[in-house]
Amino acid sequence: MTSVRGGYRGGVSSTVPAPAPTGRPRPPRDAAEAAGPPRSAARRRGAPSYRWARRILWANLVAQIGIVVTGGVVRLTGSGLGCSTWPQCEPGQFAPVMHAELGWHPVIEFGNRTLTGVLGLLALATAWIVWRERHRARPYRVLGLVPLVGVLVQAVVGGITVLVELHPAFVGVHFILSMVLIAASAVLLRRHAEGDGPPQRRVTTRTWRLAVSLIPLTALMIALGVVVTGAGPHSGDLEIAQRLTLDPVAVSRLHAAAVWVYVAVLALVVAAIHRDRAPATARRAAWVLVGVTLAQGIIGYVQFFTGLPEVLVAAHMLGASLLVLAQGNQLLALRDRPVDHDGAAAARS
Repeated sequence: MTSVRGGYRGGVSSTVPAPAPTGRPRPPRDAAEAAGPPRSAARRRGAPSYRWARRILWANLVAQIGIVVTGGVVRLTGSGLGCSTWPQCEPGQFAPVMHAELGWHPVIEFGNRTLTGVLGLLALATAWIVWRERHRARPYRVLGLVPLVGVLVQAVVGGITVLVELHPAFVGVHFILSMVLIAASAVLLRRHAEGDGPPQRRVTTRTWRLAVSLIPLTALMIALGVVVTGAGPHSGDLEIAQRLTLDPVAVSRLHAAAVWVYVAVLALVVAAIHRDRAPATARRAAWVLVGVTLAQGIIGYVQFFTGLPEVLVAAHMLGASLLVLAQGNQLLALRDRPVDHDGAAAARS
């Protein structure tokens, strides 16, 4: 079967075969695929496929969370000074030196430093992936550099932390920077699958503002949690037990109060999302955040009333990382970013 378009052009009949029905078309996987042919050209220049790009971005996010857990193991086992200097482990060599009196502490500390190197390679791959997508908006591409810059900053902060013998203030800064990098990596992963058009909210302005208010509350909870740790028995090395000169119980209660304020606002956000009849993805992201928050709260109370066992403290650190991840996904699920074809075309020209 044929269809006629435009009659005669220059004396030649313009006929083309009618397309055969192929069923429901597959939606584009990301902004680059939706933009069309330039994606194939980018692949010919050596850019990774969409699938491999997603794998690397996921690996970067998982490693950012993993480094928090391994860093917690270093602190909870008293291995923070297993390597006596930085960037070398011992004067004159990077590998750990085993001493009977130190046990496995040098190996644990050196293992955490090695994972930092792996994280640096993943951050470098992440930056390369994002900057190969030259048709994407500049803010997205700049975001792709944050993990790499963050790893470099973390390496410097970690070195200073060792040189000042694990002062709680520097240990806390080390942890907070990791939370920032987890949040940036989570946003980057989601932005990779979106377009660069103007954000389109799926909820009312009131609901959006209420959801945004959870961000500073999350930051407050984490900051107070760091202060609680710095004032408690797991503030640093077991032998050099520097602590913040604060009452651990009083700070813990202040931290708990901030958590309850967060829970109250989160309940209002969930109710507002359902009232606005937001899409299923937005409702699901909100309930995931509720689940992570409740689990984190239970772990926090149990560890407080059981004398802060190391296993629960490590689980609480992992929970903080997952809370930051879930919080970011919940907020981003409340809006869409379509493909900006005009912007993509201008970037290619």
